[in-house]
Amino acid sequence: MKKKKLNFYRNSAHVKLVSHMLIPLLCRAAHREMQSAASSADKAHPLFGGGLSAVIPHSSTDVSELREIPDNQEVFAHAHTDQSLIVELVEYQGQVADQDAARYHFEDIAGSNKALEPGAFEVTSVVPLPKSELSLSECSSAWMLTGTQCVSKFNEEARNTVTLHLGMFRLPQFSTDVLITFNDPQSISPDSSSAAAVGTHKEPWTVQDFQRLLQSLTLHNPGLFG
Repeated sequence: MKKKKLNFYRNSAHVKLVSHMLIPLLCRAAHREMQSAASSADKAHPLFGGGLSAVIPHSSTDVSELREIPDNQEVFAHAHTDQSLIVELVEYQGQVADQDAARYHFEDIAGSNKALEPGAFEVTSVVPLPKSELSLSECSSAWMLTGTQCVSKFNEEARNTVTLHLGMFRLPQFSTDVLITFNDPQSISPDSSSAAAVGTHKEPWTVQDFQRLLQSLTLHNPGLFG
């Protein structure tokens, strides 16, 4: 399994990002389709062709309706804010202890965001997720990390401060780590392409929405991992 990871703010050579200025115009139909498909707030959304499922927060747009997404990712954008969610399957890092693995992936994301210089990223907490509260009983351990990164979009000079919540589920029996990333911008530079979204936020996602997603993640088909 190739370890391809995409942060919604990440400057990626293999995927071009869509400016959030365009998202409300481009994805309204996709957003309406997701709304009609979810008859209740608790309805699980299929991921990776139904191999996994999870409760995706309200006002979500499936970004694969707008542009190509790597096969190991599912990406959702808030229809009215600059928030995003990424569910991705990456190679299990057996050389990294469970308690250090979330930080390992967080720093990997920071490297892709060119945010490894001193002061550009910070981990504020790493906590284990009790397996008794999770639907994904197959994981050997699960963790939630919260941190911040100063990142830009489209190789812009302007940098935005983003709170990054990272949920990680370890599945060594499938040689896979499942990562779920919630990007929640806190401070947008006026020179950023994201500045147009400032002041227009309607019912943004919360940490509670993210925790609900983590708790509801369910495996339906182990064949997903090959």
